[in-house]
Amino acid sequence: MKIKNFTKGILFSSLGSFWWGFLGTYYFKYIAFIGTVEVVLHRSLWTCIILLLSTLIFHKWKSLLLIFKNKFKIFILFFTSILIFFNWAIWIYAVENNQIIDASFGYFIFPILSVLLGYIFLKEKLNKKRIVSILLVIISTIYLFFNLNTFPWVGFAVAIIWSSYNLLRKKINVETDIGLLIESLFILPLVIILFYFIIKTNQNDFSISNPSLMLLIIFAGPMTVIPLFLYIKGVELSGLGPSGMTFFIAPTGQFLLGFFYFNEAFSFEKFLSFILIWIAVSIYLRDLYEKK
Repeated sequence: MKIKNFTKGILFSSLGSFWWGFLGTYYFKYIAFIGTVEVVLHRSLWTCIILLLSTLIFHKWKSLLLIFKNKFKIFILFFTSILIFFNWAIWIYAVENNQIIDASFGYFIFPILSVLLGYIFLKEKLNKKRIVSILLVIISTIYLFFNLNTFPWVGFAVAIIWSSYNLLRKKINVETDIGLLIESLFILPLVIILFYFIIKTNQNDFSISNPSLMLLIIFAGPMTVIPLFLYIKGVELSGLGPSGMTFFIAPTGQFLLGFFYFNEAFSFEKFLSFILIWIAVSIYLRDLYEKK
């Protein structure tokens, strides 16, 4: 039974990562024409609504209310809500502006950067393999900094924001979906205010006059929540380490779509830096495999 659950867990987490990397990238690229701001606002709004519904359906209101009674957890979640909003904004900006490959670079290095932050701030131990992975990421970063006319800030912004988010969430014991719901609720007032100005200035593409586009935009919520639930289920069944190995399906999908399907520019300098990152990821995955 344990082996069966482990296999199911790997399947669920792999499917969630595939959804993020391939389906999610394609979807957000497809609706990017409405503009980064409106996409981010709709993603925030419909994610919040779906998580409210899922909390009701799965009877998680008690868990939600308990967190609101904990001032420290709410304080942390307030800051993580800002981080996740900026992460979504930068990611969608990257998709709209043909920088998917740069963003994938950030998602490749974020787990390794999280290990470094865990060592610095949480006193987590580092072994030789993880030290080598971190050094390779640093070397790759330095190489890019000195060999590119335009530094790929999108990738590094994604990595820094997401690893910082991961660090803060490690400090509190909160279910992923409940935590994201609270973060979405923190973001909601800003979303409503920005929606008001967009509609007032007639810059919104979301309109009753175009129901098919309305439905397509509403899917920004499910496209965020469904892979999240799949990945969470995978972690529950197979554990964090094995599921962590499947996470890299997501940036791989982003890279493949950016390079082969959307024909984004990929210089020789970026190629060399990616080789270093892929080696670092391979070493990191080997370490995760040995610890599973």
